[in-house]
Amino acid sequence: MRRVSNQTARKIALAAQGFTDPRPSGGRVMAAHLRRVLNRIGMLQLDSVNVLIRSHYLPLFSRLGAYSTQLLDDYAYKRRNLFEYWGHAACLIPVERFHLFRHRMEKDTDWGIQQFANERGDYVGRVLEEVRNHGPIPVGDLSEGTERGGSWWGWGQGKIALEHLFHQGRVTASGRTAFTRYYDLTERVIPPQHYNEPPASEPEARRELLLLAARHLGLGTASDIADYYRLSILPSRATLKELVSEGSLERVEVKGWKEPAFLHPEARIPRRISANALLSPFDSLVWERDRVERLFNFRYRIEIYTPAPKRIYGYYVLPFLMGDAIVARVDLKADRKSSTLLVRASHSEPDTDKEAIAAALSTELQSMASWLNLASINISPTGDLAPQLQSI
Repeated sequence: MRRVSNQTARKIALAAQGFTDPRPSGGRVMAAHLRRVLNRIGMLQLDSVNVLIRSHYLPLFSRLGAYSTQLLDDYAYKRRNLFEYWGHAACLIPVERFHLFRHRMEKDTDWGIQQFANERGDYVGRVLEEVRNHGPIPVGDLSEGTERGGSWWGWGQGKIALEHLFHQGRVTASGRTAFTRYYDLTERVIPPQHYNEPPASEPEARRELLLLAARHLGLGTASDIADYYRLSILPSRATLKELVSEGSLERVEVKGWKEPAFLHPEARIPRRISANALLSPFDSLVWERDRVERLFNFRYRIEIYTPAPKRIYGYYVLPFLMGDAIVARVDLKADRKSSTLLVRASHSEPDTDKEAIAAALSTELQSMASWLNLASINISPTGDLAPQLQSI
């Protein structure tokens, strides 16, 4: 079995995730650049938190620099290149992979939502008919059941019914306005050549999704690779063994890792990594926290749902990648009223060069503020990196 160092594994991972691809010359980002990033990372995770900007916009900024968010909206919804479904979590996924998720639509749904559908099948049917007759439609325009309830995140009956139909693949997102999802019949949203493609069986889909995940990661353990598309680990281990036997993946040992890793044949080992990037808390590079800790010696947890007194680094903390290391983290907020990017806390990692980090991070913060149309940056004194940032 081939053995690779952790530093080599880190470079492979960063290259696989697009951090060695050049940013567009002149800063002119086009649809082809979005396509290149999606080919690298596979999905963009959606999240409702909007303290900075919606999370699915950030991975493109991290890899391409400033771009028009309208470009992504049009690419996804107007041009029908992406569809919404459960990939790693709620994600935007390339539409040509729609057939790989049909088996989930046939059987995968939240137990509580399924229970509601079993008890209120007649109501769910009326909601589907209303979408058929009036879609695309937001939940607020349904004729009944739009009032918020006390369960399922406060959803009303209409939202629960629509989410059940969404899980089943009978309706999907036709578009969004200010993050409000507009539902329509799936066959009216997914282009015919993809909607009519025969669904992959569960074993076929598992095989293809594991190969995709391995390519997105470059290399990873069985758990890393299975987690990317949220696949069950036991059947995934068996499929990975088959992929190794047929030569589609290579089993390797990474120094310091307890489990063997699987290397994709397209994985590249760049000589150096020169990226500087602020990473969304929901960036695919940092989805699997154990892998992040193994690769970067960086312990990362999202503290959004942690009570404020118990937070260590802040509410919406973005890791900062410099070269091939994650060297700092910053708690950011876009204060639209004052047109200010608030750096509410900034912390460096142990044994790092604070002056060099601050210089590189300051440039990225300025780029982000400009991208978000914010006129100024305010650096809070919280954190050991704050003095260096404030002095720039």
